[in-house]
Amino acid sequence: MLDAADKAILDLLRKNARMQWREIGELVHLTGQAVANRIRRMEEAGVITGYAAQIDEKKLGKSITAFITVFMKSNNHEGFHTFVRNHSEVHFVHRVSGDGCYLIHVCLTDMEELQTFLDELLQYANYRVQISVSKMK
Repeated sequence: MLDAADKAILDLLRKNARMQWREIGELVHLTGQAVANRIRRMEEAGVITGYAAQIDEKKLGKSITAFITVFMKSNNHEGFHTFVRNHSEVHFVHRVSGDGCYLIHVCLTDMEELQTFLDELLQYANYRVQISVSKMK
């Protein structure tokens, strides 16, 4: 479905979703209009699902980044789903195979906020926490 030019366009958009179509075209050897048509086609096909700003959470006072492996206490996951949807500090949740049921990524202001989050999480699941030391990519 995707050719080499489409994949190159996607790589450029991953790095900077605000690039001008003309700029992308120069890098992939297409016109700006051809790039626009390809992007539109990939949006309509659901390959491109949206665009997002990358935020430096530390500049917003969120100095703690944690990855939480969740071990559900029951088969009723709906309450947990509602819990994570209602917490803005949750950046992503993936249902995973292997160790645990879900992986949560949170950004928080301090350890006290992390403790409060974990105390609330205990209503639904047990957990294991890993604190990020630094971000590489």
